[in-house]
Amino acid sequence: MLYSRILVVGGTGFIGTHVVSRLVAQGRRVVVPTRRRERARHLILLPTVDVVETDPRDPIALESLAAGCDAAVNLVGVLHGRAGPAGDPFGPDFARAHVDVPNALIGACRASKVDRLVHVSALGVTDGGKNTLPSRYLRSKAAGEEKVRQARDLDWTILRPSVVFGAEDRFLNLFARLQRMLPVLALAKSEARFQPVWVGDVAQAVVNALDNPATAGRTCALAGPEVFTLRQLVQLAGVWSRGRSRPILALPAGLGHLTALAMEWAPGEPLMTRDNLDSMTIDNVSARPIDPELGVVPASLSAMGPTLYGATREARFDGWRAQARR
Repeated sequence: MLYSRILVVGGTGFIGTHVVSRLVAQGRRVVVPTRRRERARHLILLPTVDVVETDPRDPIALESLAAGCDAAVNLVGVLHGRAGPAGDPFGPDFARAHVDVPNALIGACRASKVDRLVHVSALGVTDGGKNTLPSRYLRSKAAGEEKVRQARDLDWTILRPSVVFGAEDRFLNLFARLQRMLPVLALAKSEARFQPVWVGDVAQAVVNALDNPATAGRTCALAGPEVFTLRQLVQLAGVWSRGRSRPILALPAGLGHLTALAMEWAPGEPLMTRDNLDSMTIDNVSARPIDPELGVVPASLSAMGPTLYGATREARFDGWRAQARR
């Protein structure tokens, strides 16, 4: 079935922008809720997108937006969150983003008779892991997945991407920027393993899953064809962005946590938190990168990296368009 009007929660973000763009390219109407309309200026100009300023966590607002839609996608996710009181497994920020939003969206789908839901989670999450996983981030993601699985009256699909790369990402671009500023890079969890997946492949997997009934009731990993340690990814980011990488000082666990604690107290959004380090105690890899039912052959970071992170901005986007076959 080709769904014609889709509610995309989290549609203004990095992955969401790509998902919305691909749906629009197919001529579908897309409804995107956002708390700050100015953050969605890049979507407002798209011909079949309705950007609505509202709180995506508000069940009543979501129910109103879901009316008239025939499918929904949840892409809401945050990387950093405050700790809660003793015994709180998630903290307030992760709970709102990863548990309350999917729960509200499920209620909106039921009220508006929207049967199809694609929920994007994270690689490293395990079924039933809301109390056993090592970080608040992963536990809250697991709790959100559990809410989706309990909605047996909906045709849901859960996707678990590894770290997502692309010209606008905040992961490899961060390490490239740091290596332009610092003579040496101190790195905690340098041997943590990742299987980076291109944002275009994630977006296409979301769109393909939406229309393929064979993915209903399935939980699928989204990963690229290559596995890297964090040290290797940082080195590659330096080479691609400035011709060579800076020396990397691997921090022992205790010093890494102290450094992350100091970053948490620094002004602005932290570069790294102790919860991020806890997440990296689990390798972010998958034995099967992308399930065949999703119809995506994953792109290689090694092949795309020099274009995405090197040379000029124009060259980056030319390469992105070429990979997207546009």
